[in-house]
Amino acid sequence: MMKRLQLTLIVLLTAMAVSAQDNNRSQEKFSPEKFEAELHDFIVSEAHLTSQEEAKFFPVYREMQQKQRAVYDRQRNLGKQKPQGEEACRKAIQERDEKDIELRRIQQDYHKRFLDLLPASKVWDILKAEERFHRRAMKNWGQGQRKPQQGERQGQHKRPNQK
Repeated sequence: MMKRLQLTLIVLLTAMAVSAQDNNRSQEKFSPEKFEAELHDFIVSEAHLTSQEEAKFFPVYREMQQKQRAVYDRQRNLGKQKPQGEEACRKAIQERDEKDIELRRIQQDYHKRFLDLLPASKVWDILKAEERFHRRAMKNWGQGQRKPQQGERQGQHKRPNQK
């Protein structure tokens, strides 16, 4: 009886410790600097950028991100509250569409600049790496960071029915 009680107590304490660690991990504050550093490292790794390519590309990439962020901020302010009335809603929808088009134009302009700096195949790899990174970040958001299993590349997880 005493051994059973001790075993139950040990299992309970272990479960509480694991739960506390999971709670701490999921409550970590978002750090824009850490996110940017991880994105930078991921792009360099996935696109196999040399240090010269990295030095040419990232100042222009950061410039693009700043312009995009300004548009995102304006777009987010448009969507905070539902406008009153049909005409105000129509105007808000049109403004949102204009912001979407502005984002695409920024992206298109900077993609042209990237192509002037780097070979098209590298730009392609960069764009795909950025997509994978953001998809992984959204998937992991609020779930804590999952460590890749052996043989898995970061950002690519095995599905339960995959071998």
